[in-house]
Order: sequence, then structure tokens, then C-alpha cells
Amino acid sequence: WLQRALVFLVISCPCALVISVPLGYFGGIGVASRKGILFKGSNGLDAVTMLDTVVFDKTGTLTTGAFRVEQTVGLSPEDLAFVAAVEAKSSHPIARAVVEFMQGKPLATVDSAHIVNIPGYGMTCGTWAIGTLRLMKKQGIAYDEALDEVAETIVAVAHDGRFVGYILLADTPKAGIFTLPQRLKAQGIKLMQVLSGDKQALIDRLIAHFEDGKGFVKGYGDLLPEGKVAHLEALKQEGKSVAFVGDGINDAPVLALSDVGVAMGKMGPDMAIETADVVIQTDDPTKVATAIAIGKRTHRIVLQNIIFAIGVKVLVMVLGILGMATLWEAVFADSGVALLAVMNSMRVMKNRVGTPSAPTISH
Repeated sequence: WLQRALVFLVISCPCALVISVPLGYFGGIGVASRKGILFKGSNGLDAVTMLDTVVFDKTGTLTTGAFRVEQTVGLSPEDLAFVAAVEAKSSHPIARAVVEFMQGKPLATVDSAHIVNIPGYGMTCGTWAIGTLRLMKKQGIAYDEALDEVAETIVAVAHDGRFVGYILLADTPKAGIFTLPQRLKAQGIKLMQVLSGDKQALIDRLIAHFEDGKGFVKGYGDLLPEGKVAHLEALKQEGKSVAFVGDGINDAPVLALSDVGVAMGKMGPDMAIETADVVIQTDDPTKVATAIAIGKRTHRIVLQNIIFAIGVKVLVMVLGILGMATLWEAVFADSGVALLAVMNSMRVMKNRVGTPSAPTISH
């Protein structure tokens, strides 16, 4: 019985689990970082394996966020100089596009103390209102209702309660995003959604370009930041495990609410990056599918190690009780299994998970 007790003592050492399981997660995090994906810990690697729904913000996430001014209607050079001066106080991609459009031209002098930022609507400065058509409705300002049917992004401008004109802007989709449905389906995702504050017509036009997206991809426009939060809460109440992918501008509350928050690291603000569980350092939304694949591969290898280590130890323990296992078998069940589990964990670091090259599809 003393010899059998020694056999049990050697077998019961948890080296195989204590070494191989963390090493598996470290390997997964390392592989992801080489591909421009930052997991903030093993919890994120596990969480992505349980996802069934992925929700994307549109501007700055699926699109470049590099708006360009296509046309100005009804605005004088003085009006544009004032609008650009107000927009210069904002970090929003649309505001930056207006400022860049006026680059090299003199801007009006604006007192920052008079500027009020209204998230999801736009900005006001004294008697001026600059923002979405929703802002015009909120301010009770009449405008041509035909503008509601325009798919492009509009910056409406009003002064002294009167609609003055608007700026028409265009945004371009990022390369490869239209293959996202296929890539996400391959990772077991059941539903993909796109949320945006843009008009529904613009979202519908974007959704129509997704490959194999019928019934799988749904888009929702005209959403304020609180509307995105309510939408995500509704998905979670349905029992879905949701990841939200956003550039972080007005998205921090949604990133915090989701089961897995994914932030665009290159252009996202610090608050969003701090809140997110996963950061895409290259701002490539197709890497979400890669992140899920890495998480699943890591989880599978870690599970293999746990089953293998415990299974061998239990088997040798039973043999030890029957007096059929010696200290040599016990040493194998401890050090040998630990070595094999470590070697299995190192498979995570092999470059077998990648993002396939995707054709560029014009929007």
C-alpha cells in the first residue's frame, strides 16, 4: 500500500493541466496578435467560440469612414466656411470630410463655447443647426421631404430656423467585406446584422451587395446610439450570444453590453479600445471570422489536453489501485503526459488559421 500510495502521489500532480492549458491560451493569443488581432485574455478566446450572432456598425467598420464631399446645394462660400469651422471641433468622420473639403480656404471664427454636440443628430452653434435630417425634424425646421429618399449621407444646414442647404457625401466599403457572410457561416455564425445611424435606404443598398447574404444579413438604419443599445438588448433577450464590431465612435455602450466587444484599433477612440474584449489592429472587419477561427482552434486543443491528461491519470490510478501500475507508469502519467500536452498546445502556434484573400467588389 505504501508503493501504491506513492504511485497515486506522483499521478495526482497537476503539471499537465497547469502547464498545457495556459500555454494553449498563450499560443492562441500570440497567433492572433501576429494576424493583427488583440485578445485581452483567455476569456475572449473562449467567448468567441459561443457566438451565434455578429452585429457590425457601418461607418468606419464596414466602410472606410473616409467620406468625401460629392456636392453642396444651397450653401454660399460663407455658409461653407462657417459649417467647416463648426465641424472642425468634431472628430466624426463626416465632420473631417467637410473640413478637408474646405482645406486651403479661410474658415469662419467660431466660439467653441457656443457649440453643442448632439450624439446621433449633429451639432448646433448659436442659431445654426448642422447635422442629419433628424436634427432638422428635432429643431422643427421644414425641408424638402424628397431628401428623405436620397440614399447618400447628407449634412443638413439651417440658420435662424430656416433650412439653408445641404452637403452630399459618399463613403466607400472596405475591400473584402462582401464575403463576410460566407466566412462567418463557415465559423458557425447564424446571423449577421448591420446597424447604422444612416438612412435605411443607404443600408439596404449596402446589404444588397453581400454575397450569399439573403436571409443571413439584416440591416437597420436610422438608429441613434441608444437605439443600438436597445437593439442589442433585444437580441440578448432572445437568447442570442452577440458580438458587436464597431469603430468606437458613439459605440462604447454597445461594445460594453455585447457578449464580445470588437473594436477597430487603428481609428477607434481610446474609450472603445479600453471597453472592447478584442481589438482589430488593422481595422479589417473580415478578421472577425479569423478571430473566431483562432478561438475555436485554441478551445479545441485546450479541451484535448484536459481530456487526455485527466483520462490517462484516471486510467493509471485505476491500474495503481489494482496493483498493476508501477512508479514508471506513474512518472509517464505525470511528466510524460505533461510533455505530450505541451507539444499538443504548441500546435496552436502553427499558422493554419488565416483570412483567405478576398476579391475587391465595387460598391
